[in-house]
Amino acid sequence: MAFIIESAWQYLITNFSDFQLACLGSFFLHESVFFLSGLPFIWLERAGWLSKYKIQAKTNSRESEERCIIRLLVYHFGVNLPVMIFSYPVFKYMGMQSSLPLPSWRVVLTQIIFYFILEDFVFYWGHRILHTKWLYKHVHSVHHEYATPFGLTSEYAHPAEILFLGFATIVGPAITGPHLITLWLWMVLRVLETVEAHCGYHFPWSPSNFLPLYGGSDFHDYHHRLLYTKSGNYSSTFTYMDRIFGTDIGYRKLKALKNAEVEYSSEQKKQ
Repeated sequence: MAFIIESAWQYLITNFSDFQLACLGSFFLHESVFFLSGLPFIWLERAGWLSKYKIQAKTNSRESEERCIIRLLVYHFGVNLPVMIFSYPVFKYMGMQSSLPLPSWRVVLTQIIFYFILEDFVFYWGHRILHTKWLYKHVHSVHHEYATPFGLTSEYAHPAEILFLGFATIVGPAITGPHLITLWLWMVLRVLETVEAHCGYHFPWSPSNFLPLYGGSDFHDYHHRLLYTKSGNYSSTFTYMDRIFGTDIGYRKLKALKNAEVEYSSEQKKQ
């Protein structure tokens, strides 16, 4: 496997420049992973498949889904791509490289864990600030246009928010100067996480059923359902910040109540 990965990487660095890989390659990878992971949830909702795992009974109209996709393309080409291009010198200055040899799995794993921890901390405070009255009304309310989120709404936001909260995602790599393959892996994991958090479905195989303190779709769907002043659940991937500052109390109380109802129902059936 290592030989295959290194051979594929050798082909990339032989045929494309650092700039092309870091900017255009990253953009292509992001778009591919984002739309390939997000679009199936629209089809699931339209077909009514796996509906027993859907968190909310409400569905989105085709018009609202199509509007989301069109605006996403505009934001991605008009905001995301320019950010990737203009941030390239910063990443190069901080030591990002694409040459062989590839970093060891220990280095990659250590950096990815650090990125998740730092991103959760920065994102929590940025997201919480966006829920103040003025910023919510003029910026963050765009993202909350979808009270019933689906995968692609994860990146549907005001351009100012894309830049503001996007900083949480890139600050870790920016200060560590990782190998490009580590940056790509981080981007793929972060995209898959945020799409899953907004997918609107809670499956038996959802990561939150196995990973401690992982937020996931049920956790974030609660955030979208409530008024901006009372929502809580501001965390990104792992929920340790909400737990520390008590901003997930409402969600935990609701979960406890639902679990109690399920247990009571099970006991009644046994009798």
